[in-house]
Amino acid sequence: MQTLRTVPRRLLAGSGALLLTAALAAAATPLPASAADTVGYVRLAHLSPDTPAVDVYLAAPGAAKPQVFPGVGYGVVSDYLELPPGRYAVAMREAGAPASDPPVLTTEVAVTSGDAYTVAGVGRHADLGLRVLNDDLSAPTDGRAKVRVVQASVRTPMLDVAAADGPMIADGVQFATTTDYQQVEPGNWRLKLTGAGGPSTDAEVRLIGGAVYSLLVLDAKQGGLTAELRRDAEGGIVVPAGGVDTGAGGTAGAGFDAYPLVAGALAAAAGAVALLLWRRRRRTTW
Repeated sequence: MQTLRTVPRRLLAGSGALLLTAALAAAATPLPASAADTVGYVRLAHLSPDTPAVDVYLAAPGAAKPQVFPGVGYGVVSDYLELPPGRYAVAMREAGAPASDPPVLTTEVAVTSGDAYTVAGVGRHADLGLRVLNDDLSAPTDGRAKVRVVQASVRTPMLDVAAADGPMIADGVQFATTTDYQQVEPGNWRLKLTGAGGPSTDAEVRLIGGAVYSLLVLDAKQGGLTAELRRDAEGGIVVPAGGVDTGAGGTAGAGFDAYPLVAGALAAAAGAVALLLWRRRRRTTW
């Protein structure tokens, strides 16, 4: 009987990484333009600085069970979910709480074809609420970019956002509010985020012509402010992966709808490795 030889670790790691990369790339494939005729788009956000992590439930019409996104922390904004038109219930429970427990917050979002929405937990924990924001992802005109400010910093409750040596982007934005979209010239911008009685910060951003952005302003973990620029659409088409262009770090912008995707990709990688081991064993053991 021949001895079973182990597969080199580099081969196993390479196989898993290749499959995981392929799965994530496939999930980020842009949606066809015709999709806007039959679906709407919803994303979910946790924008309350002093509220612990929550489990978010999204219940579709007629669905036996809701989609569950566990352990969503402050500053996390999901990618857009592609949903058929209809009314959807959104609920938040404390992270780890049984699904049978009464939710902390509930709301409803009416999804219509071609429209996009952000359902966000906003405000301080003491008066936390769920707010449905209408996201205007239509393309800006004349090659410009379009940007709005999502103010989720309690440390600077009244915020001004202006370009260094340039125009004002938003003036006197109150905590837990969102501005209208503003069209600006594309290019590299140095933004100054300031407010009376609170910390300030600068943010280097690049705005692409034809794209639509949300600038999230958050309380940084280490103190002060941080800004995260999220590209929501380009050329009038939703960006499925919701690219994060600057700001709060690698995990802060990760879409929590990616949890089941990552789990599935890892499962696929594990299955491939197991199959590889099984085939090798068949060749070497008799």
